[in-house]
Amino acid sequence: MSQMSDKGRHVPRKKEGRCDGRGETRLTVDKQVPGYWRVTLNHPPINTVDDAMYDEIFDLVQAIDAEPALKVVTFESANRDYFLAHYGIGESQSRFGKPRWRQAALQLANSNVLSIAVIRGRARGGGSEFALACDIRFARREKAIFGQPEVGFGLIPGGGALERLPLLVGRSRAIEIALGADDFDADTAEKYGWINRAISETELDDFVAEFVRRVLSFDGQALAAAKQRLNQTFMPDPGQLEATQAAFGETLRWPNAGELMAKARERGLGTAGEFELNLGRAVAELS
Repeated sequence: MSQMSDKGRHVPRKKEGRCDGRGETRLTVDKQVPGYWRVTLNHPPINTVDDAMYDEIFDLVQAIDAEPALKVVTFESANRDYFLAHYGIGESQSRFGKPRWRQAALQLANSNVLSIAVIRGRARGGGSEFALACDIRFARREKAIFGQPEVGFGLIPGGGALERLPLLVGRSRAIEIALGADDFDADTAEKYGWINRAISETELDDFVAEFVRRVLSFDGQALAAAKQRLNQTFMPDPGQLEATQAAFGETLRWPNAGELMAKARERGLGTAGEFELNLGRAVAELS
């Protein structure tokens, strides 16, 4: 973790962590710069999103809303190959019974705080949906990959992609993304509107640091008011999000989905290897 120097670069600094019941930390939060929290996502081996991480995200969003001086929060990954790989079904249990991802995503979007996803590797499924829940997405041009592979597993996206993607990319491209279940590189994601910008690795850190610095220099009340006005037009319907999440739960019980998930696990789903690295291609080879 690092903080911004006077020239907009990063220098080492201290971290704060959040732990689950087993003492494992999936999020570290750097709060040293006033008004700015820098969050690192870290769940080895491939940064899957599990229920314990969703619980930590829920707690973090509560803390974000409780900090009146906070203006910006960024989310990055400790794994350069994976921002967040996807949802890891059955990896852990939420203390709520069912993780409160939908509530956390809506609360983050409705917060007065600007949220930025900084994506260097793969963001698929629930990982893509986490990035979509943030206000802004900046990605590494050379290596960032985006995908919603759920249909390839006999499922549907259940964490907000079916509602948020059409608002960003339009209906036809959202259909291409969701029904095609393929991988998209950062340049295509930028062209579609899935992300704000694709930026080269040599420039990404400095660009994000300067953007954060710029926002921090502005009045917090004005920032919050502008964001809230924009939210009145460009937010998904909460009822639709809830209905889709329920429908996703039903798809998990479909027999074909169970068979496809079993095949995927045999071929390396959830482990560091070629299947996960090339999931967009691999998922089309399951049937």
